[in-house]
Amino acid sequence: MASRNQNRPPRSPFTKKDGNEEVPLDKRRRIGAGRMVGPPLAASRGRGRQAFSEVNSRQDVTATSDVGSGEGSECGTVEFTKEEVEALLNEKLKGKKLDPLKVKLDNAIDYIKRLKLCLKWFQQVEQNHVLEKEKLQSSIEAVEKKCTDTELEMKNKVEELNVIILDLRKTISSLEDRVAKEESDKLDAIECHRKEKEARVASENLQASLSAQLEKTRQEKLAAEQKAASFEDMYKRGQEYNVSLQQYNGKLQKDNETISESLKRVEMEKLTIVENLSNLRCHNKALQDQLASFKASQDEVIKQKESLSNELRCLRVELQQVRDERDRQVTQMQALTAEIVKYKEFTGKSCAELDNLTIKSNALEETCSSQREHIRTLQHQLTAANEKLKMADLSASETRTEFEEQKRTVCELQERLADAEFQLIEGEKLRKKLHNTILELKGNIRVFCRVRPLLPEDGVGTEATVIAYPTSTETLGRGIDLVQSGQRYPFTFDKVFSHEASQQDVFVEISQLVQSALDGYKVCIFAYGQTGSGKTYTMMGRPETSVQKGLIPRSLEQIFQTSQSLQAQGWKYKMQASMLEIYNETIRDLLSTNRSSGLDMSRTENGAPGKQYTIKHDVNGNTHVSDLTIVDVCSINEISSLLQQAAHSRSVGRTQMNEQSSRSHFVFTLRISGVNESTEQQVQGVLNLIDLAGSERLSKSGSTGDRLKETQAINKSLSSLADVIFALAKKEDHVPFRNSKLTYLLQPCLGGDSKTLMFVNISPDPSSVGESLCSLRFAARVNSCEIGIPRRQTTVKPMDNRLSYG
Repeated sequence: MASRNQNRPPRSPFTKKDGNEEVPLDKRRRIGAGRMVGPPLAASRGRGRQAFSEVNSRQDVTATSDVGSGEGSECGTVEFTKEEVEALLNEKLKGKKLDPLKVKLDNAIDYIKRLKLCLKWFQQVEQNHVLEKEKLQSSIEAVEKKCTDTELEMKNKVEELNVIILDLRKTISSLEDRVAKEESDKLDAIECHRKEKEARVASENLQASLSAQLEKTRQEKLAAEQKAASFEDMYKRGQEYNVSLQQYNGKLQKDNETISESLKRVEMEKLTIVENLSNLRCHNKALQDQLASFKASQDEVIKQKESLSNELRCLRVELQQVRDERDRQVTQMQALTAEIVKYKEFTGKSCAELDNLTIKSNALEETCSSQREHIRTLQHQLTAANEKLKMADLSASETRTEFEEQKRTVCELQERLADAEFQLIEGEKLRKKLHNTILELKGNIRVFCRVRPLLPEDGVGTEATVIAYPTSTETLGRGIDLVQSGQRYPFTFDKVFSHEASQQDVFVEISQLVQSALDGYKVCIFAYGQTGSGKTYTMMGRPETSVQKGLIPRSLEQIFQTSQSLQAQGWKYKMQASMLEIYNETIRDLLSTNRSSGLDMSRTENGAPGKQYTIKHDVNGNTHVSDLTIVDVCSINEISSLLQQAAHSRSVGRTQMNEQSSRSHFVFTLRISGVNESTEQQVQGVLNLIDLAGSERLSKSGSTGDRLKETQAINKSLSSLADVIFALAKKEDHVPFRNSKLTYLLQPCLGGDSKTLMFVNISPDPSSVGESLCSLRFAARVNSCEIGIPRRQTTVKPMDNRLSYG
């Protein structure tokens, strides 16, 4: 400030605006206790201003007290020019004759104040002149003293130089003698040099011929070494290919054994179902046989009834004939009796004939009585047959009724069984929905645990010796016990998948969470665990087989299928995808078109850094990565090709723990923008699917060189993630999200309004029980973190097309 004022002329309390109008004094005055201003001298304006500024800064308090209490606001340094001083002295008091005395008095007081300021400035200028003169005098004396001292020093130096010159002359004479002697030696040396030169030319020619032969030999040796290296490389590649084939064969055998076991289980289930079906068929057949026997007995009874009816008709006919015969015989007997009487009366036949007729009549009476008994017996038989027929009809109807009741009972039991199964499924769905709602209201991070199967290259042992699954009702399907050194460590999560769980079983549990992204929520699913525990298989799977597809392709298939089905309700969706990896704390774009040519690599062979990407969070909790490639996708085929491109570009390496170990954190982001044309509702959802790199111990992985640096970077980022989780669990005021690129990228998912799910993958290998225990403890700590209630992003305003990470 002082140096700027030294090169600027002092200002006047009167300044002109547009050459005519006068500006008031209080606006022209520049007041400041810290400013330093000098007087306008023609000869030494710069030095005078500097001295005057120093005086002003030392006497600021005194000047303030001299002006008075009424001038406290104008006690700073005021700059005047010669013209301004003359104008002030020649100024006349303003005012008209008719103005009141108070106005004139105020103008006079103001004029007096300005005069006091001008006088004060003149006093300061005079003091500055005196001080400047004293300084100049002291500086002149110092310069004269310095000149005297310099002259004395110069005289001493001249004497010393004269002594040195005498010594140098003596040295020059001795050197001239030495030079003459050396010239003679030089002539001899030139002659020797000529001879040596001739010998050297001959030796150079010989050396050239030998060098040509040596170069030829080296080329032949280099060609032989290249051939040997190529043969050795081919041998190594053959060995690696053989090892990979053996491993692939082992995997195929393991898969074959797994498929065989599943087929055996399916066959056992089939046998059980067939056995149950055969039992039901036998029971049904028995009922049908019983019904058939009842029908046969009914038919026999009906036939018996018909035969009895026919027999009854015959008996009735015979009875009628017997009755007719009896009536005829009675008629004959009456006729005979009448004849007897007539004969007795009229002819008087003999008693012998009468006795014969009596005997004949008695025989006819006995025949009639025997026929009556036979008729009575036939009537009793007919009555019994009728009763038997009624009983047969009643038993047949009872059997039919019983069969219908049993059939109805079987149908009712089947319906009750189907209703029970449906209620069980609906209850499980309701439980999951309520559980998810409770977790959303609590704001906790959901945690699923998945155990991979034992592989042929794992150590000796079985899964039962390390991992157990509780069978109690409370922890069924949610609990897991880890056994280490005879001690059992129980853990409980939202869901636990055993080694028998398929990819479809795992996806069913997260399908509703994926659906939330279409509803306008931010969803984040990431896999955590040690290297070789099955994280990449869980997230990506093997896309070439539909059965082994991972969560990422299955989630995208569901999103596209659901978005197409919602078109009937007026919804239209726009989707944008991006994929990146965090390698050695550096973000790399996996969809960049320059990656194939190596122009956008963040890690090159010589270690030179490539293009950098910046992570930014906005006020709405969305995350943006600058210069990241964003691709509009319309079908699952486009997504599949992008996933294949990203898989080829991702950093993988081979360690002692995993043949194809992921050496970076993979982040897939799908931004979903939906518009309902009928309701004018707009939703914005984000789906983040993350495959973290596996933690590993250097003593087990055997990493060196670049692999060592990768391992250190991975463990550092995962340690930063653990620090963030611990801070969230303790509800600390400061959460260290910025300690690594990974935690800073996941900040909205871990500390915002996102629906977050973590898969903790563990290995059943007994040699990895320590790492599995650390992973389970970390997952339990994650499950207890509260990150806030998820918030749906829905609006009726135009949406921002930029891609975010939720």
